[in-house]
Amino acid sequence: MDALFEPWSPQFVADPYPAFAELRERGRVHWFEPTRQWLVPHHADVSALLRDRRLGRTYLHRFTHEEFGRTPPPAAHEPFHRLNDHGLLDLEAPDHTRIRRLVTKAFTPRTVQALEPVVQRLAAGLVADFRKAGGGDLLAEVAEPLPVAVIAEMLGIPESDRPLLRPWSADICGMYELNPSQETAARAVRASIEFSAYLRELIAVRRERPGDDLVSALIAAHDEGDRLSEQEMISTCVLLLNAGHEATVNTTANGWWTLFRHPGQLAALRADHSLLSTAVEELMRYDTPLQLFERWVLDDIEIGGVVVPRGSELALLFGSANRDGTRFDRPDTLDLARADNPHVSFGAGIHYCLGAPLARIELAASFGELLRRCPDMRLAAEPRFKGGFVIRGLEELLVEL
Repeated sequence: MDALFEPWSPQFVADPYPAFAELRERGRVHWFEPTRQWLVPHHADVSALLRDRRLGRTYLHRFTHEEFGRTPPPAAHEPFHRLNDHGLLDLEAPDHTRIRRLVTKAFTPRTVQALEPVVQRLAAGLVADFRKAGGGDLLAEVAEPLPVAVIAEMLGIPESDRPLLRPWSADICGMYELNPSQETAARAVRASIEFSAYLRELIAVRRERPGDDLVSALIAAHDEGDRLSEQEMISTCVLLLNAGHEATVNTTANGWWTLFRHPGQLAALRADHSLLSTAVEELMRYDTPLQLFERWVLDDIEIGGVVVPRGSELALLFGSANRDGTRFDRPDTLDLARADNPHVSFGAGIHYCLGAPLARIELAASFGELLRRCPDMRLAAEPRFKGGFVIRGLEELLVEL
């Protein structure tokens, strides 16, 4: 199995899909010794397990590390875990239920709807500059700045401070890769300390002078007297930045790389922009930005006749699930008009991505602007994928007009 699943191999990261097909052929669950995880490659299993309450993003609401047979993280990593463990993504009920309810009071559908003209304005400005420059690195000039600017605008972060956000996020997200190195952990800890301190100051300012921004709304959010703690607010803001832009950045860059390799589909999209909404969904399915999502087994479960015991960790392979021929017609074919497309790129169950509607608005805006203003855009150099597999994206995407 090790030879099939090679998350540290550049060749595998560049194209994991043939290996995923073989994993699906060989069974429903596979033990992977290097990370001591069970790999789950099928759509039906991934979709069901995301909703299964016998699994959890954490186990600490029911067990200590020792009771669960796990070694506690090193004390030096505590700033990262304090930040991470108070975020919605890594909580289970009842804490998850309480915090999601309060965050939803601040991050409402109306909030997202109100951001649409802001997103369009930011996308139009970035693409106009890109057009004026005659092209360049689409990743650095359009894909990255747009979602970061949107989140910063939403949180009310001053423009002068915004260059800090992407490096902090990249360093923190390094900890979500498989078996991160000590150096990666040290960078994540440092970024956690700096970002938390920055947000603590921002929250203090907003308490004194509330504004029309999400931080002020999180401070004001309450339910029967219950409010978010300062740490919960900080963790929520960091999660909104990290989860709110990593996937969007990679869907944009990976998506254009996919389109350049499918000229017939790109021509169809250029000829008919009404395909945009299904195209965005198909690009997220075809080359999934978040390849793997982990779950702890809180109670013994059985998958395909294999009993996976309590204390195990599952690696749900989103990229494989999204290419599963038992659920998708012609799964390895890019079809921008695909209507039946239940991809799992945003997750499912109680941890379904809170920012999915905003991500869709951002993706439609950036792809739409590039299609309209840069109809002659073409690839200038073959891109390379970065080292990470879990959050899988390109180093750069050089294009010319």
